[in-house]
Amino acid sequence: MNTPDQPRLREAIARIGFLVRREFLTIWRDKRSRTVLILPPILQLFMFSYAATFDVNNVPLAVFNEDSSVESRDLVANFTASRTFTDTARPTSWPEAQDLIDRGKVLMVLRVPTNFSRELKSGHSPEIQVVVDGRQSNTALITLAYVNSIIEEFSRERAQTLGQRAQPPVLVQRAWFNPNMTSQWFIVPGLGATLTMIIATLISALSIAREKELGTFEQLLVTPLRPYELLIGKIIPAAVLAMGEGLLLGVLGIWFFGVPLRGDVAMLVLGLAVFMLSVTSCGLMISALTSTQQQAQIAGFCYIMPCVILSGFTTPIENMPAWIQAITYLNPLRYVLVINRGVFLQDMPALVALNQLWPMAVIGVFTAACAIALFRRRVL
Repeated sequence: MNTPDQPRLREAIARIGFLVRREFLTIWRDKRSRTVLILPPILQLFMFSYAATFDVNNVPLAVFNEDSSVESRDLVANFTASRTFTDTARPTSWPEAQDLIDRGKVLMVLRVPTNFSRELKSGHSPEIQVVVDGRQSNTALITLAYVNSIIEEFSRERAQTLGQRAQPPVLVQRAWFNPNMTSQWFIVPGLGATLTMIIATLISALSIAREKELGTFEQLLVTPLRPYELLIGKIIPAAVLAMGEGLLLGVLGIWFFGVPLRGDVAMLVLGLAVFMLSVTSCGLMISALTSTQQQAQIAGFCYIMPCVILSGFTTPIENMPAWIQAITYLNPLRYVLVINRGVFLQDMPALVALNQLWPMAVIGVFTAACAIALFRRRVL
């Protein structure tokens, strides 16, 4: 026997089923939505499977061997033969080794002192100095663990060869730019840039899509505004809001997390401004390619996630395959992370910052030109 509530329940289920079926058909019939929903996740699955790894491999290593004895060469060989390290440079002086870390050419410097073999033969524990780049604290901590294991293995091999008790060298560790290896000093500058990128991308991506959805975009097209004027008018609000958010996050990082600000504030603001040009231009290009805010949000998410993963924020770029490393050069977040961490943790030289600024400017100009072309095509 049917109760009075059962027909109402069946009708509700039928209405819900019709709406669900309609939504599926609407999404499938929309070519843009179909492309965004199917193709990017598949590409990202394969890309992130290679890129998102927490294993540390191919760490750029500089060896400053002041001893040049057989024993010191054996120790160095244990490092260079490991998959963890890549023998990148052999500096001939300590200032040269320091400069390699300053410019980010190497993550670690192994310094073998002049008395290494003499102390080792006399039965003492010689000191070995390892200097790591504290701007990448997570990677540096993992690298130091590998260093300890390599030195212990070297000590055991030598003890077995000589038939004596192992006397491991004393490892003197130093972390430049982040002496206490505080992970927040590494995370906060990168997280601020990442959150700023998300805000700027979503604001700019939704701007034109919102106009189209509300039906006001056609009204803009009949105004005297030219495409590049329309583009500038859309970029400025998004860039200003995102820059304000980025500077606020920087202030909070200094005040709340104790992140030092060792560089030039003007360089930080300039880097953020160029970054905003690049990111908002990419967002407007996304907005020009989409018709609704929902499509813009999905496309923006598909753009943001690869940028975050391939920026070096979560995993070192050096650990990624060569073909993925080449893709990272198209990512503006990669460059602003270097500037942010360099300004906060190191007094970054202007020339080093310039090498990170001009690629972002090129990306911004190119994407802005593409957005203008898309707007002009819509006008014509």
